Amino acid sequence: MIVGVHPLAGFDKLLHYRVPESLRGSVAVGTLVRVPIVNALKLGIVGEIGAPKDFPVERLKSLAQVVYPFPALPPDLLGLARWMARYYACGLDSIIETMIPVAVRRGAGLKQEKLLVLAQKLPSDELAALEKRAPQQARLYRFLEQQFRPQAKALVLARLGQTAAVVNALVKRGVLREESRRIERIAYADDHAAGELVAAQPHAPNAEQQAAMDAIAASLAEAKFGVSLLHGVTGSGKTEVYLRAIDAALKLGGGVVFLVPEVALTPQTVARLRSRLEAIAQGQRCVVWHSHLSEGERLDGWLALATGEARVVVGARSAVFAPVQNLKLIVVDEEHEPAYKQDETPRYHGRDVAVMRAKLAGAHALLGSATPSLESFTNVEAGKYRLLQLTQRVDARKLPYIDVVDLRIEAAKQRGLPALSGKLVRAMQDRLERREQTILFINRRGYSSSMLCRSCGHVEECTHCSIALTYHRTDETLRCHLCGDQKPAPARCPKCAAPDIRWKGLGTQRIEESVRRVVPRARIERMDTDTMAKKNRFREVLSAFRAGKIDVLVGTQMIGKGLDFPNVTLVGLIDADMSMHIPDFRANERTFQLLVQVAGRAGRGDRAGEVIVQTFTPQAEAIQFSRHADFAGFAASELKVRRDFHYPPYRHLIHHLFRGPNPDKLKFFAEQWAKLVEKTLGDRVELRGPSPSPIEKIKDEYRWQLWYFTTAVTKVVPELAKLRAEFAWPDDLTQVIDVDPVNLM
Repeated sequence: MIVGVHPLAGFDKLLHYRVPESLRGSVAVGTLVRVPIVNALKLGIVGEIGAPKDFPVERLKSLAQVVYPFPALPPDLLGLARWMARYYACGLDSIIETMIPVAVRRGAGLKQEKLLVLAQKLPSDELAALEKRAPQQARLYRFLEQQFRPQAKALVLARLGQTAAVVNALVKRGVLREESRRIERIAYADDHAAGELVAAQPHAPNAEQQAAMDAIAASLAEAKFGVSLLHGVTGSGKTEVYLRAIDAALKLGGGVVFLVPEVALTPQTVARLRSRLEAIAQGQRCVVWHSHLSEGERLDGWLALATGEARVVVGARSAVFAPVQNLKLIVVDEEHEPAYKQDETPRYHGRDVAVMRAKLAGAHALLGSATPSLESFTNVEAGKYRLLQLTQRVDARKLPYIDVVDLRIEAAKQRGLPALSGKLVRAMQDRLERREQTILFINRRGYSSSMLCRSCGHVEECTHCSIALTYHRTDETLRCHLCGDQKPAPARCPKCAAPDIRWKGLGTQRIEESVRRVVPRARIERMDTDTMAKKNRFREVLSAFRAGKIDVLVGTQMIGKGLDFPNVTLVGLIDADMSMHIPDFRANERTFQLLVQVAGRAGRGDRAGEVIVQTFTPQAEAIQFSRHADFAGFAASELKVRRDFHYPPYRHLIHHLFRGPNPDKLKFFAEQWAKLVEKTLGDRVELRGPSPSPIEKIKDEYRWQLWYFTTAVTKVVPELAKLRAEFAWPDDLTQVIDVDPVNLM
């Protein structure tokens, strides 16, 4: 038996090995194995069974070990890895390593605990003799005799203050028996058991929900690949449609992948899923999957899915690679979110990969959003996706009233840039009196964006990156959010020594401080990447907010979408202009999505919601369309601009980044490369650049960039990869290709 193996050894080449007789029964395509390469054993995935014709079989080395007796990658995942390598111009080994958790690749074992079981009952005379001869053994025996079930050895010894020698003596006599039991590490099991997060209960669907459910159920029954885009206004009950779709997939014997964009959304989704799945599938387990899990939690979840013990996984973008068996359904909630795009190799987009995996598995992909991406909406117009719509909120609840505050007028009233407008302050005070909750959203962490000297105009910048340092008032530091460097905030201007150096702009810390001044009785909590660094901290804060222990929640994008809190009746968007005036053709789209999603957090209970949007440009299209949640109007307007300029979704965009310590050398090689691409691929791509990146230096490395516009990624990327492999790059220059980037900065 000969197998071809993709080694995880830093190169992309299929190597062939002989399979020893003892391992043949446990080897299949997708099996994780160890193989000899030079003088070391390396991990690899079996990619094929057999060898090409006229292959020199007699010179083959033997496969050394099978890590698990079942495939680590189902056929659809192995096919997906090969497609990703071609589409995203990255190594197959890096993709396989992304798909298989570290603990799995190490071949880590299950967590076990020892149990103590009474093997025989001692007669009273023998027990009396034991108490005289070995009182500690008799004490242990009496304790176990009083228990109804086997007890954990470690806990018993700790409680009785005894050593293992006491147990060993009774085991040797045959009085006790030791047994092993697997301890399963289940993420969020404590939340589910304690009921800290209220799970959604099933309710009678309205006509639009029922129509969507019927359409999805029919597609699942056909057992063919298809994609549906569920466009539902915020609060329209998309989650209920997801859950009914999962129910239908499970009843067909299939598996389910459920993707959410933010880790902060996962506990709420898990609580809902687990509660409903117990009723749907008699206790069917739901595995949690994201980067914040411990190795043990991830290993046990992976094993449960790979062995078919569990059939449902919920998590962030990497959950798209979970080894779900007999995959029938992939749900991508908030499919428009940039968080689905990976910003390091392999630079994949979770939504697009989910659609391709569904295609390879013959499954159904269900994409959902109140503000669909223009890429997905264009696929609907082209007939590639089916559109399902929910135009009304559940129970006919009204969409929140959106009030736009013109900060130009407010600045004139308050004689300076205000953090909180008068209208927003009065609304917060009113909510506090009515014991209702408020969410304040700002798309920036820290106290302010920068420190500016009013005398000479000096701005404190990072010495390693070409950006301004962010002021953090909590510890009076200036920090770089790109490289992590920090230093004490100066009391005087480092350039002219003037004492007039001040913060400029807004941040979550400054907003929190402003709220404490205007509503001093309010219980306030801040959620951003600085305050949520501690594991499980976001779960604690969300639980406290749901329980009514927090009046005002100030935060960044992690609280801007997906969360459902019925007592929130006011949402304030501090500065709507932050995402609008940046050099990115998606700026308007992101601003519209942000406004609609943040507004959707208000009025999800029985009481009406209000949204106050603060902006210097109240007449901007993104703001005006968002006031009425008019996605169709916004899409028509924005797509006309994209079509006129041949921007995505009408053409694909590929970003090529060059990094190095020498700016002149970097420029020279970027220009030489551009000439080669123009000469070789000029009829298939439009080049723009090379030019310095918007952020020209990060971590002491200068950055240049080149853009490729094309209508055929699968034809252009392999050619680029081939040219790149043959080009004579200097050792100190790094270059990265990013296909379909979502961040142009």
